[in-house]
Amino acid sequence: QVQVVESGGGLVQPGGSLRLSCAASGSIVSVNAMGWYRQAPGKQRELVAIISSGGSTNYADSVKGRFTISRDNAKNTVYLQMNSLKPEDTADYYCKGEIFNRDYEWYDYWGQGTQVTVSS
Repeated sequence: QVQVVESGGGLVQPGGSLRLSCAASGSIVSVNAMGWYRQAPGKQRELVAIISSGGSTNYADSVKGRFTISRDNAKNTVYLQMNSLKPEDTADYYCKGEIFNRDYEWYDYWGQGTQVTVSS
């Protein structure tokens, strides 16, 4: 089995920073792209940032210049550094990994989510 676990959410004031982490573990052969998504109450889940195994990145326009995605391939871990946070960044943040498991299948594995609240 493969597990994807996020951590690092919480309550922060506008203008503040948070760093999210996501680690994939278990029956993993290799990991392709890893990404962060978010879902605010009453809204659809949206892509925040994604990073390939080679380090190429892509960001939603709403977070460009404020958020930075990075990864540690040796640890199958992806990070999201969030700076200059705004109330509209409030959402549940989910990590997704494109993982080749030991059943020799590519599959999208999702974490359980971590809540980020930006409020004064």
